Amino acid sequence: MSGTKTPSVLILGARSDIARPLARIYAEDGYRVILAARHADQLKADADDLRVRFGQSADLQEFDVRESARHSIFLDQLGELPDTIISLVGLMTSQEDAQTNFPAAELMMQTNYLGLVSILGEAANRMEKRGSGTIIGISSVAGDRGRATNYIYGSAKAGFTAFLSGLRNRLYRKNVRVITIKPGFVRTKMTEGLDLPSKLTASPDELARVIRRAHKNNKLVVYYRPAWQLIMFIICTLPERLFVRTKF
Repeated sequence: MSGTKTPSVLILGARSDIARPLARIYAEDGYRVILAARHADQLKADADDLRVRFGQSADLQEFDVRESARHSIFLDQLGELPDTIISLVGLMTSQEDAQTNFPAAELMMQTNYLGLVSILGEAANRMEKRGSGTIIGISSVAGDRGRATNYIYGSAKAGFTAFLSGLRNRLYRKNVRVITIKPGFVRTKMTEGLDLPSKLTASPDELARVIRRAHKNNKLVVYYRPAWQLIMFIICTLPERLFVRTKF
């Protein structure tokens, strides 16, 4: 429609495996796409593809979630604040390394939690002032309960889930939506080499469609695949004296 403003979406962590199909979905739906990541120049071919394939503006922005001192400057440099911000930022190193090597644990905390509180918190303040916007955060079922196999990564995701929940509660009446996506296993570079159960494992393309559908349908919290909601309910309701005997 003539005169209608083109909606915009900022994808943080745009070098993730989920970003490419997600960017295409939003471009196809008429969004101007901003791809933000470290070494963003490596995404030039993706941006060119979006312009040619869908006729939409596609921009690249250098972004490091760990450089919290620059997050306000980063948002200023975008000019107009995007309508939607989606965080695909995530890092999982080995539990064994993280529990004996604090810098590895700190890196996961900074990437999966602290840096996201900084950038999304600043974006939320600006959306609240504007009176509109959507923030979508990709957390994880790993944050629902601390398990021996990934409790350091899981604790960061637990913090991020709680942050998104509080942000949603704070902004619900301010016309700013906050959506939490909780995947289980996703077949990406981060899980490469792991023996994952196919019925509980999503592909990047599949998860990208889930994110867009959650946005369109005004969902608040989405588990994917859906079976994970029941699985995590069972895990979370186990009494601690039984849970400590399990090997999750």
